Amino acid sequence: MDVYVEKEKCTGCQHCKDVCPVAVFEMHHRDSQDANKDTAPPEHQWKGQTDPAVAQKWKDVQDGHRHFAPDNDGTSGGISVAVNGSACILCQACLIECEGECIVIKDDSGNEYRSIYK
Repeated sequence: MDVYVEKEKCTGCQHCKDVCPVAVFEMHHRDSQDANKDTAPPEHQWKGQTDPAVAQKWKDVQDGHRHFAPDNDGTSGGISVAVNGSACILCQACLIECEGECIVIKDDSGNEYRSIYK
């Protein structure tokens, strides 16, 4: 199983980390060396730029999350990194909960699953 986060779309909501039963995700500071510690292809690694469409969608939402905050305070902010993708059991909880629709899972047969926010 391969799991990665399209970093430019990550809002920092932390839902992926909160719902994952096997600890695939960690939250890191957006400027951290570890922000690109997962298997995201080069075009989806963090380069300091947020996807404008995702930023626009979440800019005025008041849901208690610190959208696009550089650091994580334990509840939100920072950037999600799939540091343990091989542990994924394909429960798909992260795919349903991801605000930025930025998670990609590829199973061992080559099937690809993408997050679609509920």
